[in-house]
Amino acid sequence: MISKSDVQHIALLARLKLTPQEVKTYQKQLGAILDYIGQLKKVNTQKIPPQTGGTQLKNVLREDTAQKTSKEVREKLLENAPLREGDYIKTRAVFERKNKKSR
Repeated sequence: MISKSDVQHIALLARLKLTPQEVKTYQKQLGAILDYIGQLKKVNTQKIPPQTGGTQLKNVLREDTAQKTSKEVREKLLENAPLREGDYIKTRAVFERKNKKSR
């Protein structure tokens, strides 16, 4: 079973505030998921060929390219941002360093 401290660490990374009861609930649920993955790892797949390219699906999405917008549109979008720096939305760091000297 996954430990309470592991659940609390995952919650911290996901920026979730969990009650002690939620920690217990997620501890059980995440433990069950990991147990199931452990069962899947035991399945013998040696004689099963990989199933790649078995569909006729095609990527119909456009290329991801930057598009210019007018200053008015940009300003309207940035007005909704809680923090901004110039023409950019400013966010808090997701991964914080424990030892700030190791830059």
